[in-house]
Amino acid sequence: MSSDYTAIVILVGVAATLCAAMVSLSYVLGPKRTTTYKQSPYECGVAPLGDARERFPVKFYLVGMLFILFDIEVVFLWSWLTVFKHADLAYQVFSFWAIMVYMALWILGDAYVLRVNAVDWDEATSLDPAKLGEEPEVPARRGLELVPEAR
Repeated sequence: MSSDYTAIVILVGVAATLCAAMVSLSYVLGPKRTTTYKQSPYECGVAPLGDARERFPVKFYLVGMLFILFDIEVVFLWSWLTVFKHADLAYQVFSFWAIMVYMALWILGDAYVLRVNAVDWDEATSLDPAKLGEEPEVPARRGLELVPEAR
């Protein structure tokens, strides 16, 4: 093993030992009181309801794909900037315009996503009342209360 990596190997070993010791000690020394509340599944602070096999709306998957695209964009730009700093002038000019085309397409796609409210989680607000055949109910402000408008 090279002496260049000795310090890194020692650091990883110390970190692994410290982590294993903390987990082991918390298991051995920690309280062992089990309750039905502690044994229930955790659902972000909300009591789990319904079936585990219920279907998710398409918006859930669409938002997931959008987050993946944002991550890919960051990884792509980071690697490009790393190479861009040390490249010759011809490559810098060509790659600059290639990235500008990429960013223009990305911004157009982002504008489209925002325009169609693809990242709006609330199904009730994303449905147009005209499409549902209902009239939108607009509350009027009187004092501190919201009172439905008189018709």
